[in-house]
Amino acid sequence: MYRAKHRFARISPRKVRHLADLVRGKFVDDALGALRFQPHRGARMLEKVIRSAVANAQDPDQNEGQIANLRELFVSDVRVDGGPMFKRIQPRSRGQAFLIKKRMSHISVTVSKL
Repeated sequence: MYRAKHRFARISPRKVRHLADLVRGKFVDDALGALRFQPHRGARMLEKVIRSAVANAQDPDQNEGQIANLRELFVSDVRVDGGPMFKRIQPRSRGQAFLIKKRMSHISVTVSKL
């Protein structure tokens, strides 16, 4: 099991979760191929985190000297959790103020061998 995280990603978790559902349980090359053709900004972020997890799997220092084969790896877990929010105030009519929440997310990917 090899993990990678992108913490404090400046995107709402809701925008990335449907992409996480798309790649969960797929082989790594299939998941990266599916994300490559998605037009969403969150797909680029998720793709980078999956590539980082694959790089962690191919690091001989983490694997007791063994390099994981790319064809054996699959995306076992993808989690997109909410992070902190920037809170901003937008002025409205008659002296009112509306709260704007600029959301962040934590993207976690786990890659496993078969």
